[in-house]
Order: sequence, then structure tokens, then C-alpha cells
Amino acid sequence: MDREILLIVDPMCSWCWGFSPSVEAMAEEYADRAPVFPIAGGLRPLNAAPMNDAAKAEIRHHWEDVGKASGQPFDFSFFERDGFIYDTEPACRALVTVRTLKPEAALGFLAAQHRAFYAENRDITDAAVLAELAETAGVDRDAFLAAFPTRKLIYLTATDFFRSQSMGVTGFPTVVLRSEGNLSLLTAGFQPFAALKPQLENWIAGGVDAEKEPAKA
Repeated sequence: MDREILLIVDPMCSWCWGFSPSVEAMAEEYADRAPVFPIAGGLRPLNAAPMNDAAKAEIRHHWEDVGKASGQPFDFSFFERDGFIYDTEPACRALVTVRTLKPEAALGFLAAQHRAFYAENRDITDAAVLAELAETAGVDRDAFLAAFPTRKLIYLTATDFFRSQSMGVTGFPTVVLRSEGNLSLLTAGFQPFAALKPQLENWIAGGVDAEKEPAKA
């Protein structure tokens, strides 16, 4: 049976970083039966306003909550930056670029983006940083840099955003299970893998979880 785990995510979403261990576990556990396919959701695409003190305070609060819930590390020196523009489109486009050039590298690249931004205070809105991370994930650096700024990849990234919206996704991370064209919601928001595994096992076995709402097509 044709099955796929759709991960709607943003590389600059702190709850997605908290969810990263769950993604890794899902990919490892179900790769041969239902591979995880990342879709760039677009948390703050094309934002042009530099972060002010109020924005820093709000985002810092989210980071603290994610750290407590997930145990994932954060480098809070990020908030010492001046004039940072929290535009998630470049990071999303980089994920789509890697997924296009080398699909099997996409999840590893996403994890590298998360770690670079949240745990290492690196600027993943910068093409040079993204190219370095892509190369580390096994993608040719020159090929990445050639594809990343093209109209094609800008369009494909916008297509991901539209696909996310068409499924009714309003927050990240969201996981939608696709089986033979049918979609059902696994989780809208952070969950540890242990909480998701019973429902995944039931789905893989062909059962139906009555508590889960079907996602929009």
C-alpha cells in the first residue's frame, strides 16, 4: 500500500526544532513502509521588518517553552543580534532546493538547519550558510547555489506554502498521514514520538483512529 508521512514544517519554527527528535524517530522506524516527506509550511515568509524588543521577547518566550517541553538546546545569544529580519522564506526555499536536488538528504538537511539556527546561533537566512549546510548534508554546493535563487525554486517553495494551506494547516509542526490518496491528521503541534507511535502503528497496520480528523485534500 502506498503510504507517506507528510511533515509540514518550517526550519525557523522553534516547536519544529523541539519536534526534531520525533521526526528522526519516525523516519528511522517507518522509512521502509511510510517515508517522511517534508513540506515547507512558511511560518513568516517574506517578512521584511527587523526584530524589535517586543518581537525578541515574544520569540524568546516560545524558545523557553520549547526547551522545557522537549529538552532541545537553544543558544539565547541570538537575541543579542540587532536588525535581524525573521524571514523564513530563504530557509524554506533551501529545504525545497535540497529536496529537489537530492530527496534523500532533505530530512538530514532540515535537522541541520534547525540545529544551526537554534543551538548554534547561525543565520540560516544567509545563502552562504545554507549552502554550507547543504554540502554537509551531501548536496553539491555549486548545484545548490545555482538552483537556490532561481524562479523555479521560488515557485516550488510557494507551491509548498499553498499545499500546506490547502490541507488546512494553521501551525507547525503538523503531521498528516497519506494512504492511497486519503489524508488524515496525526498531530497538529509538538508531540514526543512515544505519544505518536501507537497511532502510527495502527495506521501502518491499516486500522482507523476514530479520534483523528481527516485533513483537507
